[in-house]
Amino acid sequence: MKRWILVMLLAVLLTGCEIMPPAPAPTERIEVIDIGTEREPGVARPAPGRVARQVAFPEAEYAALQRTGSGVISGRLSLNGTPGAGEIVSVAPVTTYSAEAAEQALAGRAVEPADPRAREYTHTTRTDGNGHFRLDGLPAGEFYVSGSVVDPASGERRIIIRQVSLGGGQRLEINLSR
Repeated sequence: MKRWILVMLLAVLLTGCEIMPPAPAPTERIEVIDIGTEREPGVARPAPGRVARQVAFPEAEYAALQRTGSGVISGRLSLNGTPGAGEIVSVAPVTTYSAEAAEQALAGRAVEPADPRAREYTHTTRTDGNGHFRLDGLPAGEFYVSGSVVDPASGERRIIIRQVSLGGGQRLEINLSR
C-alpha cells in the first residue's frame, strides 16, 4: 500500500509542471526525490522535506488544453538495465504549473502536492513485468513523461523525466532509462 501512495504522489507531483521551453529532442535526467510526509489538514505550509509551490494553479492555461486525443506514447522504464516492473508512468502536459514541479524534481526536491484539478490532464499507466508501458488516447502537445524505479544498489527511488512533443495521432516510443 505504501508503494502505491508513493507512485500516485509522483503522478500528482508531475501533474502540472513548466519551466523550460520545449526541447527539440527529448532529454532525460534522473534524481532522487525525498517524498516526505503528507501535509497536515488545515496547515498552509508544505510538509517537511517538501518545497512550497510558487506558481498558483493556472485555470485558464489548463482550460485551453485538450484532455484526450489519438496520440500514443509507449516505451520501457528501466534503471541500469533493470526493468521498472509494476511501476507507474505518468504523462503530464507542460504548463507553468507542471514545469515548477519538474524543475524541483530534477533538482532532487519534492514540491507540495499538486492541485487536484491538474490530475484531470495527467495520464497514467502501470508498466508490465519487463518495464514496458503504453498510453493511448493522448492529445497533441508538449508533455513530461515520468516514472520512478528503486535503485537495487542503493535502495533509493530514482525518478526519470523526459520532455517530449507529441503530434496529433502520432505514436511515440520513449525509453525512460538511465
